[in-house]
Amino acid sequence: MNGAAIVEYGWAAREDNPAPLQSQVGELNSEISGQSISIIPPAVDGEYYIRLRVKDQAGKEDASTAYFVVENGQPRIPDYDVENPAWLETAVVYGVIPFLFGSPAFEAVANRLDDLADLGINAIWLGPINVHPADDYGYAVEDYFGLDPAYGSNEDFRALVQAAHERGIRVLMDFVPNHTSNTHPYFRDAEQRGPESPYWDFYDRDENGDYTYYFEWTHLPNLNYDNPEVRQMMIEAFAYWVREFDVDGFRVDVVWGVKERRPDFWLEWRRELKRIKPDLLLLAEATAREPYYFDNGFDVAYDWTYQPGGWAWDVVWDAYKYRLLSYNLTVALTNRPEGFHPDALIFRFLNNNDTGKRFITRHGEAVTRVATALLLTLPGIPCLYTGDEYGLEFEPYQQLEPLTFEEKFQGLRDYHKKLIALRKSLPSLHSRLWAPITPDAIPQTVFSYVRYGEPSEAPVLVLLNFSEETAEFEFDVPAEAGALASRDTLYDLLAEEEVSVAAGGRMKISVPAQIARILAEAPVE
Repeated sequence: MNGAAIVEYGWAAREDNPAPLQSQVGELNSEISGQSISIIPPAVDGEYYIRLRVKDQAGKEDASTAYFVVENGQPRIPDYDVENPAWLETAVVYGVIPFLFGSPAFEAVANRLDDLADLGINAIWLGPINVHPADDYGYAVEDYFGLDPAYGSNEDFRALVQAAHERGIRVLMDFVPNHTSNTHPYFRDAEQRGPESPYWDFYDRDENGDYTYYFEWTHLPNLNYDNPEVRQMMIEAFAYWVREFDVDGFRVDVVWGVKERRPDFWLEWRRELKRIKPDLLLLAEATAREPYYFDNGFDVAYDWTYQPGGWAWDVVWDAYKYRLLSYNLTVALTNRPEGFHPDALIFRFLNNNDTGKRFITRHGEAVTRVATALLLTLPGIPCLYTGDEYGLEFEPYQQLEPLTFEEKFQGLRDYHKKLIALRKSLPSLHSRLWAPITPDAIPQTVFSYVRYGEPSEAPVLVLLNFSEETAEFEFDVPAEAGALASRDTLYDLLAEEEVSVAAGGRMKISVPAQIARILAEAPVE
């Protein structure tokens, strides 16, 4: 707002709240005026969102949203700085390279929403869609407030977001706050006019006044976050897409770069965005191994090593040939000995825009199936990437022509769909709790763990055999497995068959070559 006096207030509840909200003056099923309102606590558990619209004497409007949580019948105000919206706990994200879906891209992506909804996807992450040079993938931004016209118009993008929401799919944008393109108008002006340019100080510079840049790419000049105008511009750019298009979150590129230059920026940024829409997903393209990101603005961070771009699982996949897979995976997934931030929500993947050749190209269909079961049964937020479910083989930065979304490997899409359905339907598979199982001896070609949740939620045992030979897997049953330890028969939810096991606190289970077993108590007839 511009400092003018506020003359109008309007409060309204979201339509998708768990139950209707009642204020002291009536139901919030339409807008209620007043500087404040009092809400009668609802009896139904869940998250409740209330929107406030204000208008000043100059006629300008602004809006923000607040929410409270009801747990076991008791309301509380969440800590907006660190708490995640509940929908993240069951999120399955699909990474979209827009131009590979067809042309114009927004329309082509919209045409595939039914297929993604049927697969079980509830969030899509769109690769960069802001204005960028024609020969660039999209991470060289020329306009933070504009869309690449080759992808479609503002109306086309708004229609895509609305169509996704109608199918229960949230939309995340890929945003690039660390640097611009050297063709950005601000950078061009600074280069032409030097220190006389109003944008000279928009860019990070060394002691000689030369601009710094992202890694070795001189065409990607770093922004100067010590400049308050840059900070304000970037916050307004993010907020624009939330306000005007109702996007649901951001995958934020090179978060760690901004952190190195201005570590206090991200919490300020989060507070402004969450004020507008508190159930945004804020994903850091940075390692989940650093607690900083969870304490400073982000809900989720990447399953990386401490090396930027270093995929934590990358050291594992040849290990199934070398007998130590279980140990290597356990270390990669637990970050021994440091561990993770207690509230870490980890973004996991087999493929993304930076992993080059697709996983299935590197390791084949059989290993990919087992690895996909791993991805979709671990804690965290799993991400499938363009064409994973069809076994499409390409390299993101080299593929220029749209892909044909047809199954290359028979039954692979249904396999993904079944795993996603199991993840969503079983509370233990989308909880944050798990217990790795230590194998008795080498070879360690079977990786296994127990997934569990609240005491009332049935645990699940996951066994993943990456080897080309059947494994007779024997182990002590962790306490977290609960009643599974006393059963002599379990039910494989993937194969839909009963499996004999040795009971009495110790199990011996046969796992066929390159097969995943997801074991639970046998269903009651």
